[in-house]
Amino acid sequence: MTVKKYCIIVAGGSGRRMMSAIPKQFLLLDGKPLLMHTIERFHSFDPLIEIIVVLPPEHHSLWSSLVEEYSFGISHRVAAGGEERFHSVRAGLALVKGDSLVAVHDGVRPLVSHDTIWRCYADAGEFGTAVPFIEPADSVRVLEGDDSRPLPRNMVRLIQTPQVFRASIIMKAYERDFDPSFTDDATVAEADGIKIHLTHGNRENIKITTPEDLAVAHILAGILRQ
Repeated sequence: MTVKKYCIIVAGGSGRRMMSAIPKQFLLLDGKPLLMHTIERFHSFDPLIEIIVVLPPEHHSLWSSLVEEYSFGISHRVAAGGEERFHSVRAGLALVKGDSLVAVHDGVRPLVSHDTIWRCYADAGEFGTAVPFIEPADSVRVLEGDDSRPLPRNMVRLIQTPQVFRASIIMKAYERDFDPSFTDDATVAEADGIKIHLTHGNRENIKITTPEDLAVAHILAGILRQ
């Protein structure tokens, strides 16, 4: 029996770090808003995935106009985001039904690979959770007051999205109150006593938050098209 898949795409960013008046998820990559590329990655992986896009209420009309302008035909539902990412994910989860696998993905990660998406859904089906990572290429140090000390790179993982969970696990975890220590969905699940299973991500799966990130994404998108 095939388990139903959802993907909640959280796109609540502003243009502050991008130094843009336009929210970063609507900036163009290859002539199309970043958010559309992100939706397309999941739809092209599996057209049966139910996609839920969570946007701040003040961005809904802009998104509607962009969908019309770019003749964007991929089916998706739109939910109203909240004050913090936590509240936005909870709003998306309210549209999830039944026994399913739920991915939560950043709207400004348009270069996630199909292999990463596959691994995350497959591992979540087996282990209940799946959180993608890459290994750091740089040396790492930990701050201790005014001092610092090196930390072996093999003890560190850089976490990405999509983070995928069995619906029953992540929906129960999000019943709790918001805590500032929640940096992603994995930390919310861990607060509920859930063990997190790590799986391999892809290095191109960058989160686009600065002009430099967008420039790198243009280069990577060109390489991936070849």
